[in-house]
Amino acid sequence: MNCLLLSLIAGLLLGCGSKKEESKDKGKEGPPVPSGPPRPVQTTKAQMQGLERTVATVGALAAYEQATLGVKVSGRMQLVSVDIGSPVTKGQLVAQLERREYEVKLMQAEALLAQARAKLGLPLGGDDDSVDAAQTSLVREAAAVLEEAKKNRERSLKLSKEGVSSQSELETVEAAYEVAINRQRDAMEEVRNRQALLAQRRAEVAIAKQQLDETMIKAPFDGIIQERRASQGEYLSIGSPVATVVRSDILRLRLEVPERRASVIKEGNPVRLTVTGDTNIYRGEIKRLSPMLSDLNRMLMVEADVPNPGRLRPGFFAQADIVVNTNEPALTVPLDALVTFAGVEKVLTIKEGKAQERPVTSGRRGTNWVEILTGLKTGEAVVRHPGNLRTGEPVVIKEGKES
Repeated sequence: MNCLLLSLIAGLLLGCGSKKEESKDKGKEGPPVPSGPPRPVQTTKAQMQGLERTVATVGALAAYEQATLGVKVSGRMQLVSVDIGSPVTKGQLVAQLERREYEVKLMQAEALLAQARAKLGLPLGGDDDSVDAAQTSLVREAAAVLEEAKKNRERSLKLSKEGVSSQSELETVEAAYEVAINRQRDAMEEVRNRQALLAQRRAEVAIAKQQLDETMIKAPFDGIIQERRASQGEYLSIGSPVATVVRSDILRLRLEVPERRASVIKEGNPVRLTVTGDTNIYRGEIKRLSPMLSDLNRMLMVEADVPNPGRLRPGFFAQADIVVNTNEPALTVPLDALVTFAGVEKVLTIKEGKAQERPVTSGRRGTNWVEILTGLKTGEAVVRHPGNLRTGEPVVIKEGKES
């Protein structure tokens, strides 16, 4: 009786174990492949086509030129003719100091110049300061005295030889002759001093004119006033800022390129960019490259010139693509042939009349194509619009639809 009971228990245990193994094996099989007639599909071949190769980066727009205008002479501000946002053209008056003090200084310098010209026998006015020193009154007078002393000396020497004049008279005449020679030399030196003084007075007049002109602050280039920093009636010392002007018809796009991509960036590369809050695509060109990488972040600083249609402003953050190759061969398939699920990308190919999933890695994308980096070869057929098609499912290619 006991043996019969043990046999029944062992049989039950074996039965349960076989059911568990059967259930376990069924769980490993996965979802069944649909049966039925082959599913018609449309296919196309993976093919090479020339694509743009770009380097994506970010940066910021900056003014092409920026200048803080300051005063070069001190004085009280008489007029400020611009404000924030005012457009200016090159040479336009931005601000002006009171001029009377500098007008008086110019008049004083011109009077001293006229005095210096008069001492040299020149007209009070005029720009020609050339002088023949030998023809000045001072030198001509000294020359006349020297000539008279020379004649007296010659006469005394003759009389001395004839025994008419004494030795003391001859010595007096010789001394007078030496004095006349020195006076002529002094006259020439005085004329040179007066010429030097005339040059100094001429320079003082030029400085006075320049200071008078510098009471007017003018725009150095076409642009827009970014900041106004002075007001009418304010007293400003030399170097005080008045306004900041920026040129924004062309902007500088400053970008940082990673070290691994720096070697492909060249002057002249086209650039496409977008800015925050604007769907328009703007275009520029690489114009300047830094000669070295930054020690801090191993980035290459490059600059592109971007024409400004009026909507861009210095300081905007920009996302840019630098085009480094306009026709790089790449393997592509239609965008509708790529299936993405849970972050996994795949395409479906056909092998022996059945669908077969192929994991791939995608790259660049267009409106109706996608680049395949890995997982597929040129000329392989892929299924378009695969939908819920699965590996192992029988398929048939639609006639006249393969491309």
